[in-house]
Amino acid sequence: MSARRTVRYSTLSEVVEDAQHLMANHHTVGNWSFGQICQHLGRAMNCSFDGFGFTTPWYARWIIAPMVKNSFLTKPMKAGFKLPETAVKVLPDDSVSAEEGLRVLTAAVLRLSQEIPTAPHPFFGPMASEEVLQLHLRHCELHMSFIVAGENGQLPA
Repeated sequence: MSARRTVRYSTLSEVVEDAQHLMANHHTVGNWSFGQICQHLGRAMNCSFDGFGFTTPWYARWIIAPMVKNSFLTKPMKAGFKLPETAVKVLPDDSVSAEEGLRVLTAAVLRLSQEIPTAPHPFFGPMASEEVLQLHLRHCELHMSFIVAGENGQLPA
């Protein structure tokens, strides 16, 4: 297995540009395909408007979330978190194409640039727009780090 990339984004447009750049020549080093990663990120962004459809237990929201929120907004997210089965709105389709995944991501980024997200986060609850943006940037960094340039671990010539 090849190593993940180290990725840091300042804007959501950087996420889309990175995905567009990688689409033609990439491999993934995790369990999801390029299309699944992009679709998942786009769906998560859309949930900031449409609701997530699940929530975490009250003690996590009221006790744990306030203690870790700043870290989630400013530091890289760690891989390995398993979403609950109730998180179906953010889970990707098994066979989504790279093109469709990128389309979902691009549309969601555009939506975030034009609308104010108002749906409470299932763990952090209500968040300011800038907090939502920072959380999505960190989330994108996590998942996009699993997409590496080149086929089968080989960098393009």
